[in-house]
Amino acid sequence: MDINLVYTIIGFGLAGYSVIANDSIQTLGTFIASKKKWFAWYILAGSASLVMIFALAWGWYNYDGDISYGRLTRIPYQEIQWYHAVAPAILLLLTRIGIPVSTTFLVLSAFASTIVLEKMLVKSIVGYGIAATVAYLCWIVVSKFINEKLDEVKGDKWISFWRNSVWVTSGWLWWVWLSHDVANIAVFLPRQLDLTLLLIVMAYFTSLLFYIFYIHGGPIQKVVLEKTGTRYARSATIINVIYAAVLYYFKELNDLPMSTTWVFVGLLCGRELAISTMNKEYKFKYVFPLIGKDFVKMFFGLSVSVAIVLVIHYFIIPRELF
Repeated sequence: MDINLVYTIIGFGLAGYSVIANDSIQTLGTFIASKKKWFAWYILAGSASLVMIFALAWGWYNYDGDISYGRLTRIPYQEIQWYHAVAPAILLLLTRIGIPVSTTFLVLSAFASTIVLEKMLVKSIVGYGIAATVAYLCWIVVSKFINEKLDEVKGDKWISFWRNSVWVTSGWLWWVWLSHDVANIAVFLPRQLDLTLLLIVMAYFTSLLFYIFYIHGGPIQKVVLEKTGTRYARSATIINVIYAAVLYYFKELNDLPMSTTWVFVGLLCGRELAISTMNKEYKFKYVFPLIGKDFVKMFFGLSVSVAIVLVIHYFIIPRELF
């Protein structure tokens, strides 16, 4: 077997597991938290898998076989080398210890030029700021009408509405997120997939999803559960809608990849600050340790990503050319 094919299989396998296990909790975390009490894990996994299959098929059909939704236009296909598989291996390690780092930076940094990486960083920083600002303003308004530290919804009609809304909004958010982050896995594959390879990718992703639901999200799920009220159907619905809207805006803005992790953490940051602003019992001294911890983890992941791209472009590639 050709050694580059071996690197491709290893890189794709590690990237698939790392991205699904790490980043998918951004979108499915509130879904798992709010629904695991009412539904078996395999029912939830089957629902998420169905949306994923349709999302991959839609991208493949509308983007000429490209499941990344055109997000890799500025990162042309490269023959996979051993160092390309190092990034998802590092990501896998960080995932196992529960660090919500950006898979976009960690994986794509091994493929992208320094110029593209810089543009990705700028877009992600803007995404963090916009998500935090929008979330803060939205939850200031929300907090005037509901207390998210409680899940008291008056009337059976409204309880049913919020619980059903989680299914719809989670599906929409999952689809929009996939249109961003599948690029972090598809970067190891040809830009145009044939039907057989598409089916293999779908089968692999489905098996990963079932595993993630089986372990109830894994260590990264703690990032979601430690935030206020994320187990509640009403809170999960509101988070899903705002997060999906921000991601959709950036999806339509341009084809440059960005860190959805930064957007997600920015959203949770703005939300926690708004809740603490409007709730006198929930003081800032409780909020800042949560926000600071997530920010430190993001910065650590970014540092690793920058180190990877510098080592590849200034040490490994020049030596191999020599």
